[in-house]
Amino acid sequence: MEKILGSPDLQQSHRLRLNTLLRLRWLAIVGQSIAVIVVAYGLHFPLPVSLCFVLIACSAWLNLVLAFRYPAAHRLPPLAAMGILTFDSLQLAGLLFMTGGLTNPFALLMTVPVVISATSLPLRLTAALGVLVMAGATLLAFVHWPLPWYDGAEIAMPFIYVGGIWMAVLSSIAFTGIYAFRVAQEARLLANALAATELVLQREQHLSALDGLAAAAAHELGTPLATITLVAKEMEKALGTDPRYGEDITLLRSQSERCREILKRLTSLSSEGEAHMARLPLTSLVEEVIAPHRDFGISIKLSPGECVGPEPVGRRNPGVIYGIGNLVENAVDFAHESVTIGWSWNDEAVKLSIIDDGPGFPAEVIDRIGEPYVSTRHGAEPGGGLGLGLFIAKTLLERSGAALIFRNSTDPARGAVIEMVWPRAIFLNPESAVATMFDRA
Repeated sequence: MEKILGSPDLQQSHRLRLNTLLRLRWLAIVGQSIAVIVVAYGLHFPLPVSLCFVLIACSAWLNLVLAFRYPAAHRLPPLAAMGILTFDSLQLAGLLFMTGGLTNPFALLMTVPVVISATSLPLRLTAALGVLVMAGATLLAFVHWPLPWYDGAEIAMPFIYVGGIWMAVLSSIAFTGIYAFRVAQEARLLANALAATELVLQREQHLSALDGLAAAAAHELGTPLATITLVAKEMEKALGTDPRYGEDITLLRSQSERCREILKRLTSLSSEGEAHMARLPLTSLVEEVIAPHRDFGISIKLSPGECVGPEPVGRRNPGVIYGIGNLVENAVDFAHESVTIGWSWNDEAVKLSIIDDGPGFPAEVIDRIGEPYVSTRHGAEPGGGLGLGLFIAKTLLERSGAALIFRNSTDPARGAVIEMVWPRAIFLNPESAVATMFDRA
């Protein structure tokens, strides 16, 4: 599944839609034009209007070329988006050069291309653009035309003030760039992990649909198979003693009877046994989950705890079975010799625990366990796991109403401990978990 989803740094996840950049640039063009007109003709400040509009026209010309050359939904490769944002940074730097450099109040807008890059482009390209913009801001602190002001009056900004503006611009570029990159990165990781969860649920739904398909097949095949069985009986009566065909006819009849038995079992599984199969006692759930992991050289021990009242019997939930199975699989993978499965119940809660004798959870990630792309064990091989399995398992179990606790055992002979606790009413009736989620919302 990790191969299907890919790494969060894949180029595909960093493709910015061209229409987004075009709209942002049109907004910048309108804003720059209004600012030039207001300053030059509203405030009557001396301003190189023609040169300013030449730079604005270059930006508009590039927008038109891209709009006619590519469809609006076209997604730009990272390098192409980087080139467009670089042009925007240089165009803005040119306007600031002619209007006072860093003494211009609009100098803070130099952070915008970096923020856009941080939300959509890889880290290395964002860092390169940030360095370029910082270099431009540094140059504008020393080299620029005078700030437009009233005729006959000259405004001189103290160098310490310009230095403060320079520091503010660089700090804004660094802080907003890093913040935007982290937020966008977490959003991408969460989207990938949720997509993986949807794939798992879709797979479980397909498996659940096989039962209905089997019932339909049994019903459709029943009539022609009955005809074959009847003809086989008549042929056996007529040719049963014939040395040439007797054995073949007997074999044909026995195989037709076998097919009828198979179809009968399928039909009973889908009809008479459907209600029974839809319910699953807690101990049966445990056995069903651990059965696939008994032959991997790790001893799986069962440790029932205090059980008060009748055994809870819940609805068969593929998400719960997958989630607990994933946790057991992880415990088997990291255990040295044994994994202990414990359970208990009373009138209020149903508890299940998984304890292994492995190295346990690293202290630095134990508070973040269950987040996507967080490796949770000591000694994990580089590139081995992205934490998606544990995230999916935790999401599915919490959706069923369970509260999960991840910790390390205080017993030196044991490692990681995972505890799951369901309110008994929710375990018996999973629909109430959904109602509880809506009530909390």
